[in-house]
Amino acid sequence: MSVKDTLTAKLTDKFAPVFLDVIDESNKHFGHAGWREGGETHFRVRIATRHFDGMSRVAQHRAINEVLDADLKGRVHALAIDVLPTEGPF
Repeated sequence: MSVKDTLTAKLTDKFAPVFLDVIDESNKHFGHAGWREGGETHFRVRIATRHFDGMSRVAQHRAINEVLDADLKGRVHALAIDVLPTEGPF
């Protein structure tokens, strides 16, 4: 399973998002710290879920980081997070 697929599965299982897009942005970081041949090192998560209702932005990001902890300590070097409103637009 690709890193992207793993991240997608974990976030889907935990947060049941109404919208989720996991984007591999590794190609934008060629030559930067943490970049590796083959990519799958730098990701952006765009997520909308009712699970985050009433949570601060910091709490939302912490919840995502907790779910992806093993991946962030392993192959994933960087993660950008965009939490979107559940009403869209996506």
